[in-house]
Amino acid sequence: MIRQFELVDLVRAYDKNVDEALLNRAYVFAMKAHGTQKRASGDPYFSHPLEVAGILTSMKLDSDTIATALLHDVVEDTVATIPEIDEAFGPKIAELVDGVTKLSKIELQTESVRQAENFRKFLLAMSNDIRVLLVKLADRLHNMRTLFHIKKREKRRRISLETLEIYAPLAERLGMNELKDELQHLALEHFDPEAMEAITTRLNYLIEQDPYLEKETIETLRNLLRENGVDAEVYGRIKKPYSIWRKMENRKIEFEQLSDVLAFRIVVPEAADCYKALGIVHQTYSVIPGRFKDYISIPKPNFYRSIHTTVIGPNKRPLEVQIRTFEMHDEADYGVAAHWQYKQGTGVENGSQYRWMQELLDINAQSDDAEDFMEHSKLAMFKDQVFCYTPKGEIVPLPKGATCVDFAYAVHTEVGNRCVGAKVNSRMVPLRNKLQNGDQVEILTSKDQTPSQRWQSFVVTGRARSAIKRYIKNKEYAEYSQLGRNLIERACRRNGYEFSETVIDDAAKVMKLDDAEMLYTYLGQGALSEDAVLRSAFPGFQEDKRSDALPLVHQDDEAISGDVISVSGIKEGTAFHLSSCCSPIKGDRIIGIKRPGQGVQIHRTECPELAAFDEMPELWVDIGWKTNEDDDFYVALLSLDVVNQRGVLAEIASIVAKNGGNVSNLIIPERDPEFYVMHIDVEVRDDEHLKTIMRTMRISKLVSRVDRINRLGDKETA
Repeated sequence: MIRQFELVDLVRAYDKNVDEALLNRAYVFAMKAHGTQKRASGDPYFSHPLEVAGILTSMKLDSDTIATALLHDVVEDTVATIPEIDEAFGPKIAELVDGVTKLSKIELQTESVRQAENFRKFLLAMSNDIRVLLVKLADRLHNMRTLFHIKKREKRRRISLETLEIYAPLAERLGMNELKDELQHLALEHFDPEAMEAITTRLNYLIEQDPYLEKETIETLRNLLRENGVDAEVYGRIKKPYSIWRKMENRKIEFEQLSDVLAFRIVVPEAADCYKALGIVHQTYSVIPGRFKDYISIPKPNFYRSIHTTVIGPNKRPLEVQIRTFEMHDEADYGVAAHWQYKQGTGVENGSQYRWMQELLDINAQSDDAEDFMEHSKLAMFKDQVFCYTPKGEIVPLPKGATCVDFAYAVHTEVGNRCVGAKVNSRMVPLRNKLQNGDQVEILTSKDQTPSQRWQSFVVTGRARSAIKRYIKNKEYAEYSQLGRNLIERACRRNGYEFSETVIDDAAKVMKLDDAEMLYTYLGQGALSEDAVLRSAFPGFQEDKRSDALPLVHQDDEAISGDVISVSGIKEGTAFHLSSCCSPIKGDRIIGIKRPGQGVQIHRTECPELAAFDEMPELWVDIGWKTNEDDDFYVALLSLDVVNQRGVLAEIASIVAKNGGNVSNLIIPERDPEFYVMHIDVEVRDDEHLKTIMRTMRISKLVSRVDRINRLGDKETA
């Protein structure tokens, strides 16, 4: 265990302005607070904050951060309080400790929600001062180093998964690759010990097969550079087991198929030397196409800078080479912590200066619950990057697989909400078009455009998904509110009462709801009944005074005024919704599924979504279409293979229009020189009307196939 004077000496070795008195007070305070507490290993608990402080001294952090490390567990695990820390150490230390303190007292329903809520609050704390995250990462690192003391394998596995999903990506986003590598290595040992053992065994065998390969390659590269006037250090390294494991999992390949198990780093004094060294390597060895990346010209979002290339090196083996300066080398290992060495005191405290963290804060603002935020945050942290440009030349980093819609939301949420089209490299492309490195993207917008629910099926960024989901949810709430208002207005008329906003406001107060808007929304969702509202609004209301009436129906995308369906087993006034996944139309065989808080969702009987409710027969409701004549239209989704020639869109639209239908939306997900796939939303009166339109389409010489499909993409027979 580190002694008091040893800790001070460690800090003084890199910081001449060390606050010795602060460190001594924090040391004594934490030691007394933890007292005789023990860890799972049997060691004194105080040894843990000491080790965390020691990890942070290796990063050469300031006295406030080291003091925070010593105190980071006293609020959770002892009787000490934040006000006491404020009084003893000042508001800054108290704020840091409060930010790091685990939020284990939050009582939520599930482990996943608790973890998500902790991460959400943790993000808000570290956005104010990035040192909160540095202390937390050091805390997790020491806990992972001692994880083997926990006896239950499932608990070790759960902690390791959390480390891989949250803490290692956060370390990577801060550019702290050395800490990230150790977290991943320790986590894999407990998450998948069999894989760790197998990979380690193969790596050892590889080294035994050619023990001098690394040394000989280093000497060859060093001599090559020296002969060409470049003074450089050359290092060799074996890929980390976790990196190998992840690549094997993602690419579904065997160990023998990996070509970059051994990699080398060339470290030079200046950035200009990097490009000179690159030229020498490329002149000497054949380059493997597609394996060159210049992160000096375009750094990663975590400020990582280096040149990566892969060549056919000595002995005709693939050779991965990374070229960087000494400063870049330190920043690659220590990330944001390296700024204390090179740019001490230049504002690294403020976490929100990092673009990735600002993106997470934006996602947090747009996510209605913690689990949504957690899901979208993982999307933001895990993906590899592509770099695209605005027409003005501004760089927009995006995850691999990002689309034009993702780009639009990365520029601004309002640009995303209003985007109607995109030009990539001056050529019009579908919004679902996947972007490549170096693409110049221009987003076309319209004030009349709103986000489409279909965008959720192809966007990949957490920011885009959360913004689209939030917009759609708000739109649904507005529809529920309008439906609820219509229902209660009808109920008042039906029972001889005069409807007024004042009466409904009073009813909301009686029911302890925030306002009439909340009452309407709950009523539209089916969470409240009309009878309950009438009893609260009119104390003399008697249920047997009601006359029979039929419930209103509305679609997810657009309210339908006037259509009614016959229902058995459901109380009058319940909200119904035509499910967007299979888009039922009049004449389809349908079934209802009760959804708490959402009324009843109506599905086609062939809908694949129904399989999720096979074991819940109590949620199924027998329903059928009423046979009355009406003028309402329903939306069906068709997929067509059409000939790629001029006039085809006009031909399709003409067929639909001549048969009394309407095309309400169209996308082209696939295109080649001969044919392309077209998905169209067609408004029809019923299933016979739809079949007539489809038969006419099949006669056209420009259409080779037409099918009705679900939103999930599964083809259905018309």
